[in-house]
Amino acid sequence: MKAYVFPGQGAQFTGMGKDLYENSALAKELFEKANEILGFRITDIMFEGTAEELKETKVTQPAVFLHSVILAKTLEDFKPEMVAGHSLGEFSALVANGTLSFEDGLKLVSQRALAMQKACEITPSTMAAVLGLADNVVEEVCASIDGVVVAANYNCPGQLVISGETTAVEKACEAMKAAGAKRALILPVGGAFHSPMMEPAREELAAAIEATTFSAPSCPVYQNVTANAVSDAAEIKKNLIIQLTAPVKWTQSVQQMIADGATLFTEVGPGKVLTGLINKINKEAAVANA
Repeated sequence: MKAYVFPGQGAQFTGMGKDLYENSALAKELFEKANEILGFRITDIMFEGTAEELKETKVTQPAVFLHSVILAKTLEDFKPEMVAGHSLGEFSALVANGTLSFEDGLKLVSQRALAMQKACEITPSTMAAVLGLADNVVEEVCASIDGVVVAANYNCPGQLVISGETTAVEKACEAMKAAGAKRALILPVGGAFHSPMMEPAREELAAAIEATTFSAPSCPVYQNVTANAVSDAAEIKKNLIIQLTAPVKWTQSVQQMIADGATLFTEVGPGKVLTGLINKINKEAAVANA
């Protein structure tokens, strides 16, 4: 079975999407439509901007989404039998399987980025990558720390990202090293994504998601929150609202997709982050980049 996976924030690079824009009339039309919807020329930043300009959350999230979704729309024989996306990438996956329209997906991603930006400004918060510890050890260390710090991204075995208040994350990093972690390093992110610190953003985004039409998908989506196949539009909507404050169960999603018959994972979008993680989750998995 063909599985298509979509990357999240962090996959962006200067010049992303430029070749698509120049070589496909459909891509050019969709990029220009995106500029209108967003109210600024995101294509200028994507194609010619600096890495610093691309790193702004309000730019990064729509940029990665646009690259993924427009690339998917220009692929020949694009017939996914299952889809999944890492964090932000779940929105790309939902456009790819017909749950969301291109326009609605972009509007939600833009609102998500702005809501997250605002939430980041309320309390000093951050994320850190922990390498070389079992998931349950990371969870136990987080639970032992005073303050808010939780497991946020289950990326692959031995690589888990934690998220929360800056001081709590710093304390947790020291405790992780003491517990035998190979590395525990603070990430250059704007705040504590996929943690309780994102509650104000979740509330804001929930209203926008509730007001958006979700259609029956053409194939199941393996959602971050459950790591299970979901085909019911109402359930997809509910899980998408929870996603901002809940962990990304990427390891579990990939394992479930393989159990359900995925034979080839194709990453659609900038970078090769997900194919790398999938190979670490299952060495036998066949991967490709669109």
